[in-house]
Amino acid sequence: MRNDLDFAPLYRSSVGFDRIFNLLNNAQRLQAIDTWPPYDIVKTSDDDYRIEMAVAGFGDSDLDIVQERNVLVIKGQKAEVKDGEYLHRGIAGRSFERRFELADHVKVEDASLVNGLLSIALKREIPEAMKPRKIAIGTASEQAAPLQIEAERQVA
Repeated sequence: MRNDLDFAPLYRSSVGFDRIFNLLNNAQRLQAIDTWPPYDIVKTSDDDYRIEMAVAGFGDSDLDIVQERNVLVIKGQKAEVKDGEYLHRGIAGRSFERRFELADHVKVEDASLVNGLLSIALKREIPEAMKPRKIAIGTASEQAAPLQIEAERQVA
Protein backbone atom coordinates (compact mmCIF):
# COMPACT_ATOMS: atom_id res chain seq x y z
CA MET A 1 0.00 0.00 0.00
CA ARG A 2 1.44 3.32 -1.06
CA ASN A 3 0.77 6.51 0.81
CA ASP A 4 1.33 9.48 -1.51
CA LEU A 5 1.71 12.88 0.06
CA ASP A 6 0.35 16.00 -1.60
CA PHE A 7 2.90 18.84 -1.48
CA ALA A 8 0.68 21.31 -3.37
CA PRO A 9 -0.16 23.40 -0.26
CA LEU A 10 3.55 23.75 0.49
CA TYR A 11 4.28 24.90 -3.07
CA ARG A 12 1.81 27.75 -2.60
CA SER A 13 3.47 29.11 0.54
CA SER A 14 7.19 28.49 -0.03
CA VAL A 15 9.78 29.72 -2.48
CA GLY A 16 12.94 27.90 -3.52
CA PHE A 17 12.18 24.54 -1.90
CA ASP A 18 11.36 22.77 -5.18
CA ARG A 19 14.43 20.53 -4.92
CA ILE A 20 13.45 19.30 -1.46
CA PHE A 21 9.92 18.44 -2.61
CA ASN A 22 11.36 16.61 -5.63
CA LEU A 23 13.65 14.60 -3.33
CA LEU A 24 10.70 13.61 -1.16
CA ASN A 25 8.67 12.60 -4.21
CA ASN A 26 11.57 10.54 -5.58
CA ALA A 27 12.04 8.80 -2.22
CA GLN A 28 8.39 7.75 -2.30
CA ARG A 29 8.83 6.20 -5.75
CA LEU A 30 11.61 3.85 -4.69
CA GLN A 31 10.13 0.38 -4.79
CA ALA A 32 12.92 -2.15 -4.47
CA ILE A 33 15.85 -1.22 -2.28
CA ASP A 34 19.04 -2.91 -3.36
CA THR A 35 21.15 -3.80 -0.35
CA TRP A 36 24.32 -4.70 -2.25
CA PRO A 37 27.02 -3.63 -1.80
CA PRO A 38 26.61 -2.79 1.88
CA TYR A 39 27.69 0.70 2.93
CA ASP A 40 27.93 3.05 5.91
CA ILE A 41 27.54 6.82 6.00
CA VAL A 42 29.57 8.40 8.80
CA LYS A 43 29.43 12.01 9.99
CA THR A 44 32.94 12.74 11.24
CA SER A 45 32.38 16.43 12.09
CA ASP A 46 29.87 19.21 11.42
CA ASP A 47 30.97 19.58 7.79
CA ASP A 48 32.75 16.27 7.09
CA TYR A 49 31.19 12.96 6.04
CA ARG A 50 32.49 9.61 4.86
CA ILE A 51 30.85 6.87 2.81
CA GLU A 52 32.34 3.42 3.36
CA MET A 53 31.34 0.68 0.96
CA ALA A 54 32.32 -2.99 1.10
CA VAL A 55 33.47 -3.91 -2.41
CA ALA A 56 35.47 -7.09 -1.83
CA GLY A 57 37.01 -8.41 -5.02
CA PHE A 58 36.83 -5.09 -6.89
CA GLY A 59 40.00 -3.22 -7.80
CA ASP A 60 40.63 0.44 -8.56
CA SER A 61 40.09 -0.13 -12.27
CA ASP A 62 36.73 -1.87 -11.65
CA LEU A 63 35.21 1.13 -9.83
CA ASP A 64 34.01 4.44 -11.21
CA ILE A 65 33.07 7.41 -8.98
CA VAL A 66 31.37 10.44 -10.54
CA GLN A 67 29.82 13.52 -8.94
CA GLU A 68 27.19 15.19 -11.12
CA ARG A 69 25.81 18.31 -9.45
CA ASN A 70 24.21 17.00 -6.25
CA VAL A 71 24.38 13.30 -7.06
CA LEU A 72 27.28 10.97 -6.31
CA VAL A 73 27.27 7.88 -8.53
CA ILE A 74 29.43 4.86 -7.68
CA LYS A 75 29.59 2.11 -10.30
CA GLY A 76 31.34 -1.20 -10.11
CA GLN A 77 31.84 -3.58 -13.00
CA LYS A 78 34.16 -6.52 -12.79
CA ALA A 79 35.57 -8.22 -15.86
CA GLU A 80 34.45 -11.85 -16.08
CA VAL A 81 37.39 -14.20 -15.60
CA LYS A 82 37.03 -17.88 -16.41
CA ASP A 83 39.46 -19.75 -14.19
CA GLY A 84 37.52 -22.90 -13.54
CA GLU A 85 34.06 -24.18 -12.72
CA TYR A 86 32.54 -22.78 -9.55
CA LEU A 87 30.93 -25.34 -7.26
CA HIS A 88 29.81 -22.59 -4.89
CA ARG A 89 29.95 -18.84 -5.50
CA GLY A 90 29.51 -16.87 -2.28
CA ILE A 91 31.62 -13.82 -3.08
CA ALA A 92 29.43 -11.42 -4.99
CA GLY A 93 31.11 -9.91 -8.02
CA ARG A 94 28.09 -8.61 -9.86
CA SER A 95 27.95 -5.14 -11.33
CA PHE A 96 26.32 -2.40 -9.30
CA GLU A 97 25.41 1.25 -9.38
CA ARG A 98 24.73 3.16 -6.17
CA ARG A 99 23.49 6.77 -6.12
CA PHE A 100 23.70 9.20 -3.22
CA GLU A 101 21.87 12.54 -3.16
CA LEU A 102 24.24 15.19 -1.82
CA ALA A 103 23.19 18.41 -0.15
CA ASP A 104 24.13 21.73 -1.70
CA HIS A 105 27.82 22.61 -1.38
CA VAL A 106 28.92 19.04 -0.52
CA LYS A 107 31.98 18.03 -2.53
CA VAL A 108 34.02 14.83 -2.78
CA GLU A 109 37.45 15.37 -1.27
CA ASP A 110 39.07 12.01 -2.01
CA ALA A 111 38.47 8.28 -2.33
CA SER A 112 40.56 5.28 -1.33
CA LEU A 113 40.27 1.52 -1.62
CA VAL A 114 41.95 -0.46 1.15
CA ASN A 115 41.35 -4.16 1.90
CA GLY A 116 38.07 -4.24 -0.05
CA LEU A 117 36.66 -1.15 1.66
CA LEU A 118 35.98 1.87 -0.55
CA SER A 119 36.11 5.06 1.50
CA ILE A 120 34.89 8.37 0.05
CA ALA A 121 35.50 11.57 2.03
CA LEU A 122 32.92 14.35 1.60
CA LYS A 123 33.09 17.93 2.81
CA ARG A 124 30.45 20.63 2.97
CA GLU A 125 31.99 23.95 1.94
CA ILE A 126 29.56 26.81 2.34
CA PRO A 127 30.61 29.88 0.30
CA GLU A 128 31.43 33.04 2.25
CA ALA A 129 28.48 34.86 0.70
CA MET A 130 26.09 32.29 2.21
CA LYS A 131 27.57 32.15 5.71
CA PRO A 132 25.80 34.09 8.45
CA ARG A 133 27.12 37.61 8.94
CA LYS A 134 26.49 40.18 11.62
CA ILE A 135 24.71 43.32 10.52
CA ALA A 136 25.65 46.53 12.33
CA ILE A 137 22.81 48.76 13.47
CA GLY A 138 23.39 52.43 12.91
CA THR A 139 21.46 55.66 12.47
CA ALA A 140 20.69 57.10 9.05
CA SER A 141 23.22 59.93 9.56
CA GLU A 142 26.05 57.45 10.29
CA GLN A 143 25.53 55.50 7.12
CA ALA A 144 27.58 56.57 4.12
CA ALA A 145 25.89 57.78 0.99
CA PRO A 146 25.39 55.06 -1.60
CA LEU A 147 28.27 54.67 -4.01
CA GLN A 148 27.71 55.96 -7.52
CA ILE A 149 29.43 54.90 -10.68
CA GLU A 150 31.26 57.76 -12.32
CA ALA A 151 30.83 58.24 -16.04
CA GLU A 152 33.92 58.19 -18.22
CA ARG A 153 35.66 61.52 -18.22
CA GLN A 154 36.55 62.89 -21.60
CA VAL A 155 39.88 64.61 -21.90
CA ALA A 156 39.82 67.84 -23.96
